[in-house]
Amino acid sequence: MYRTEETAATIPAGEYVARYRNAEKFIVFCQACSRYGACWACPPHGFDADEYLSGYRTALIIGTRIIPEPSARAECATPEQGRQAGQRMIVEVRRTLDARLLELERKYPGSRAFYAGTCHLCPEGTCARSEGRPCRYPDRIRPSLESLGFDIGKTASELLGIELKWSEPGSSGLPEYFTLVSGFFSSRPANDGSW
Repeated sequence: MYRTEETAATIPAGEYVARYRNAEKFIVFCQACSRYGACWACPPHGFDADEYLSGYRTALIIGTRIIPEPSARAECATPEQGRQAGQRMIVEVRRTLDARLLELERKYPGSRAFYAGTCHLCPEGTCARSEGRPCRYPDRIRPSLESLGFDIGKTASELLGIELKWSEPGSSGLPEYFTLVSGFFSSRPANDGSW
């Protein structure tokens, strides 16, 4: 149905924050989303983002391309079928990717993982935040880089050499590939970008 390809890059964390973060610009996109204030992984966050990002030495940025097989693209006759198929692929890949990031956190105490996109732990629309309750999975939830104001398009193109792709208007809804951008901030020195 699909295959994945990964690319990773390391950059000093302070440099990544200075060059790739524009919280004022990107919060506007979050505010336009239905998950804003309704999902614990999304803004507004209950912490100071500048403080949350401070004190790290290295940022490992991971780009995961999900490439649908031609047969999967052909099976999507409508944009809605394409949206649903794409969402299934993303959730499947995120399940593995997020587990790997959490394992890195366990391996390197004091580090911090950033997932690619919003939370998928609860079924859509059932986050406890919308009911004013605490997160059901506080040990597993992580914010995304974009929720903290990072420019994912610039990150993907400049650091990972990946251009973001979008579905063509009137098409089946599946682009050539999806791109997930995750992060891992650590006090450890940079490595070769492998993980």
